[in-house]
Amino acid sequence: MRYEKSAEAIAALSPEEYHVTQESGTERPGSGKLLHNREPGIYVDIVSGEPLFASGDKFDAGCGWPSFTRPIESAHVTEHGDHSLGMLRTEVRSAHGDSHLGHVFPDGPVDRGGLRYCINSAALRFIHRDDMEAEGYGAWLGRIGGGHEQD
Repeated sequence: MRYEKSAEAIAALSPEEYHVTQESGTERPGSGKLLHNREPGIYVDIVSGEPLFASGDKFDAGCGWPSFTRPIESAHVTEHGDHSLGMLRTEVRSAHGDSHLGHVFPDGPVDRGGLRYCINSAALRFIHRDDMEAEGYGAWLGRIGGGHEQD
């Protein structure tokens, strides 16, 4: 599959999805459509379609946004220093779509690497395990994981 940002994908975004992904915005805590999703599958960039996170790495951090312990493919996620809001944070963006996803913090579950990828639902599209093959993500089926989801 080829993952890229396109004018068509940008035009299809809702106002909130555009604000989050293209203007580095943040959805209101507790408001994201994927916050309480417990289904098996993968989370992809809403703009480029690149696989970002797996359901097996999702956990309930109690922060109001979907949280993951790691990306499904580290090459699909880039990290950047963020000095906004008067503090130093690490912004997370998709590598191919250059979409703002959220931030990564060092306060995740220690037994699972210690990181918390705090991600806006508006930046993600969820693909259920049963639909992955049909949507061209069959190669990622073995990467979903399992047994860790605590959301």
